[in-house]
Amino acid sequence: MKTKGALLRELNQPWKIEEIEIGDPKAHEVKIRMEAAGMCHSDHHLMTGGIPMAGFPVLGGHEGAGVVEEVGEGVTDLEPGDHVVLSFIPSCGKCPSCKEGVANLCDFGAMLLQGEAVSDHTFRIHTAAGEEVYPMTLLGTFSPYMVVHEASVVKIDKDIPFEVAALCGCGIPTGYGSSTRSGDVRPGEDVAIVGVGGVGTAALQGAVIAGARNVFAIDPIEWKREQALKFGATHVFASVEEAAGEIATITAGGMCRKVIVTVGEVHGKDVDTWMGITAKNGTCVLTGMGNMMESDVTLNLAMLTLLQKNLQGSIFGGANPKIDIPNLLSMYKLGKLNIADMITREYTLDQINEGYTDMLEGRNIRGVIRYTDADR
Repeated sequence: MKTKGALLRELNQPWKIEEIEIGDPKAHEVKIRMEAAGMCHSDHHLMTGGIPMAGFPVLGGHEGAGVVEEVGEGVTDLEPGDHVVLSFIPSCGKCPSCKEGVANLCDFGAMLLQGEAVSDHTFRIHTAAGEEVYPMTLLGTFSPYMVVHEASVVKIDKDIPFEVAALCGCGIPTGYGSSTRSGDVRPGEDVAIVGVGGVGTAALQGAVIAGARNVFAIDPIEWKREQALKFGATHVFASVEEAAGEIATITAGGMCRKVIVTVGEVHGKDVDTWMGITAKNGTCVLTGMGNMMESDVTLNLAMLTLLQKNLQGSIFGGANPKIDIPNLLSMYKLGKLNIADMITREYTLDQINEGYTDMLEGRNIRGVIRYTDADR
């Protein structure tokens, strides 16, 4: 079928809305009418080259929710009319990683930037001129329709607003799990969250729910610091340098047992700064993405050894998407997890460049594209 999508044709150029054509669902695939898409910083990394796709043009978007319209042969857990979230990392349930309980490292993840469908290794999306299109993480939620493998689809309750559900395709599990899984925040621990955008605010809530004593939110944007206090931060600071002395005073020199780094772009020169506010035997969790082409890191190796600190990477917050996404949304329904207030603004697909400008200039915790009949 023909529809439209937000494409990138080269680096450092704006998104362009173009006509695209998507195929029908093949074996183990699902066709979805999209209702909402989250605007995550990772899609901006496509524009800068920080996340290098295998080619252009690229169809953006890896965070979204919608309604199943059609299922392919062999799909048994989903049917037309089901409400679903698109998980940006698929979970096959069969590979060694999935069997070991680390579904966020599913072997299907190796294919996410190649553009070829998991089901048959063909390009399923094309431009009006017949060019092969590379969908972000094999999804491409910046389009009102998609056909994806069932491993990327998670069924949810029908009473959950689509704009809320969409954020659980990436940002909410990534942030919440960075605190509760990768960081393993325990009751009474002091925690710092560095960067309180969408992922950071979810990490902040995860730390609060896990029982953290002090939660230090660090962000250069004053408005975001104000919002962080509403979501449960006990103290806010504009920079790590500003925070370090106060954290030392408040914790009697112990510093933070857990430091969760959720900045929009990680730079290696900052790693030792984050480790500097990490306690002895504490853990610094790197959730924010760095440029895949960069490998330089500043780190005092002696202090890493002598103070027995841990530097932990985290993808998708260590989540098992088929379990954690429904669980997080059940917490939302019970009023235990505040997702709705994280949505600062809604945009049409045609306003995507405006939405990313707002994100980069610090005006959003999370922006959401809401699809209407005008988009279809």
